[in-house]
Amino acid sequence: MPSLNGAVVLVTGANGGIGTEFVHQALARGAAKVYATARIPKAWDDDRVVPLKLDINSPASPAAAALAARDVTVLINNAGMFIAGDSILNLSGAQIRETMETNFFGPVLLAKAFAPVLTSHPESVIVDMHSVASWYAFGGAYSAAKAALWSATNSLRLELAPEGTHVVGVHVGYVDTAMAAHATGPKMQPADLVRLTFDAVEAGDYEVIADELTASVKAALSAPVPSLYPELLGPVSAEIQVNVKADK
Repeated sequence: MPSLNGAVVLVTGANGGIGTEFVHQALARGAAKVYATARIPKAWDDDRVVPLKLDINSPASPAAAALAARDVTVLINNAGMFIAGDSILNLSGAQIRETMETNFFGPVLLAKAFAPVLTSHPESVIVDMHSVASWYAFGGAYSAAKAALWSATNSLRLELAPEGTHVVGVHVGYVDTAMAAHATGPKMQPADLVRLTFDAVEAGDYEVIADELTASVKAALSAPVPSLYPELLGPVSAEIQVNVKADK
């Protein structure tokens, strides 16, 4: 089973709340080196952390990162973005494309760039951060992008497994970070999410269902569509749905 002990980890979006936890907890579990990537990398008070410039929306940046970090054994696709009021119909075409570029094309093309690096090792790992939004369309374009990433993760898993690369998908509701500052209701702590994710990596699991909301949404996927979206049945059900969202 994959282990973080002695691993060389690359984290995208390392400056954010979840990304910072990935850096710290990877080191706590024995990682030999962590590439902490961002568009504008910050300084880290640890010689084991290597700041690395990476813009996942730039066509050339993933290939440059793969060339600079040829020793990576664990790739964590954590970077993402959310536009407030992320409605498919209300966003501009440019905003929809930006949402897809950051949350879908970016991580997929980064995985593609790093695949030769990862498969050159006997064991390696990719972690893709999906969100419950990949199964539940409350986020408009964001949900669409995360749903596409979930599908791509399944494809990557099948293609890379014979090469010794284990692919983990992480699904979670709101996490207490700047990106979820607009949300009300319960929020998971970044440290708890990262702990669950690394536990899953080292256990050889394929998927992380991080909270009760995500578990309930996944369970509803096989039911008729109105079971997950009762507002389709009329105003009374819509009121129930609003209350459910307020509790998230």
